Amino acid sequence: MINLKSSGAYSGAGLFTAIAASLCCITPVIALLAGSSSIAANFSWIEPARPYLIGLSVAVLALAWYLKLSPAKPNDLNCDCETTKKPSFLQSRTFLGIVTIFSILMMAFPLYAKMFYPAPKVQATSIATVDNKQQVKFIIQGMTCEGCEEHVNSQLSKVNGVLAYKTSYAHRSSLVTFDKSKVDIREIESAINKTGYKVKSHDVIGDANNIGAAVDTSCTNATKSCCKKE
Repeated sequence: MINLKSSGAYSGAGLFTAIAASLCCITPVIALLAGSSSIAANFSWIEPARPYLIGLSVAVLALAWYLKLSPAKPNDLNCDCETTKKPSFLQSRTFLGIVTIFSILMMAFPLYAKMFYPAPKVQATSIATVDNKQQVKFIIQGMTCEGCEEHVNSQLSKVNGVLAYKTSYAHRSSLVTFDKSKVDIREIESAINKTGYKVKSHDVIGDANNIGAAVDTSCTNATKSCCKKE
């Protein structure tokens, strides 16, 4: 009975640590489904501890399975007992198996978090026809996984005037191209902040004139001979 109780306790501990390890990635999805973006980044502080929590969860669940599968010692058996009590469901291998599968799904959540986010809508305006386009790189605090990227992208896609965006949690940034005649930097920053993640700073990469000049220079340098022929 000691082994059974111990395995039940360890399975519960393993489940708890697995959920804790994924809270930083689960909360953005919960925020999206609940329509409350403010809770999205509440658990981003857990992200640095995520590898340790995953390791602890794996170790605890492995110990639970060891206790469950190891044969009972002779001195653990009480010969005066009339019958051997059947373990409860919470102490059974079935429950431990369910806990293990659920824990694995929680720990792997960042790998499939994208499927919970709707596809960002495409802006109707063509980037090539916009003369007032500008690119700004926003430095964002709080993103921890690809699910966070999708959360930011989903919010950016709703902003009228935003033409394109490339968000990276690894670089803690989002490169946004927009029509500055329709939206300004403050509005885009406000939209990102609505997700629960915070814009720490931004860098203006270029505007329509700079981008166009870069293209023209590339053309004349890379295809100089062709240009002469033309």
